[in-house]
Amino acid sequence: MKLAQLFATAALALTVLTAQALEIQPYSPKALEEAQKANLPVALHFHADWCPTCRAQTKVLNSFKDDKSLNMTVLVVNYDKERDLKRKLGVRVQSTIIVYKGSAETARIAGETSPEKIKAALQSAL
Repeated sequence: MKLAQLFATAALALTVLTAQALEIQPYSPKALEEAQKANLPVALHFHADWCPTCRAQTKVLNSFKDDKSLNMTVLVVNYDKERDLKRKLGVRVQSTIIVYKGSAETARIAGETSPEKIKAALQSAL
């Protein structure tokens, strides 16, 4: 691993571990592993750039960035590229959000754009 990649991974892991409101970061296996090992709340947003529902979900998630009650991290997973992760987690459609408290899944929604329902799913891990 190149030094720059190592620093980027470390910075992302630190962000996951020290979130003070909703943080939205690109998915990396290391960031998910660190959050789960520390028993922290973390969500995976399976996103595709071509998906209008995914874009709507992104707007909703971005509107929560300053919400101090959502002290957690959302890791944005590239739906088109992360085929092994999709298979492992049983994700069949883009616009899926899976919420964890540590390694325990607390909520899973797909195709949902309601701010209230997305927030409720995120809060399930807090």
